[in-house]
Amino acid sequence: MTGTLDHSQAMQLRSLLEAGLPLAARPYRMLAERIGASEQAVLEQVLHWSEDGLFRRVGLVLKHRALGFRANAMLVMDIADDQVDEVGRRLGQAAGINLCYQRPRRLPDWPYNLFCMVHGREREQVCQLIENLLAEYGLSEVPHQLLFSTRAFKQCGGRYAPPAARELAHG
Repeated sequence: MTGTLDHSQAMQLRSLLEAGLPLAARPYRMLAERIGASEQAVLEQVLHWSEDGLFRRVGLVLKHRALGFRANAMLVMDIADDQVDEVGRRLGQAAGINLCYQRPRRLPDWPYNLFCMVHGREREQVCQLIENLLAEYGLSEVPHQLLFSTRAFKQCGGRYAPPAARELAHG
């Protein structure tokens, strides 16, 4: 085991990270063992990639439907450009909002530029939460729509490795 990863080990690590961190007390140690490297080398490589912008964040992908959250909706809003950053920051920290992000409008058909994801057990619960949040933040009169999911798609994390490295890591 070495203090730095060689190219092959780095590509294998990128591929393994696509599958998510192992559910273990020391997931980076487990990844290191899989690629024949030290835990420290793996941690340093992940930090390097993060600093270089390969990863913007490390987070969880929850299978919310399996947890009983079946009423899932995206609140889309048309927020004034000079207010979208502040409104997004505030809503992104609000209880019940799981994800909040800005996207460009696609005029003339799509005037919305702020998107907030909400998960709930029942549709009425989600509607009430959104109504309360809009009122609390003074956004009730802002053009918006609440779009409920009708089906679930496969959820997965980011893709970082070229296909050949995926085969090497998982093959």
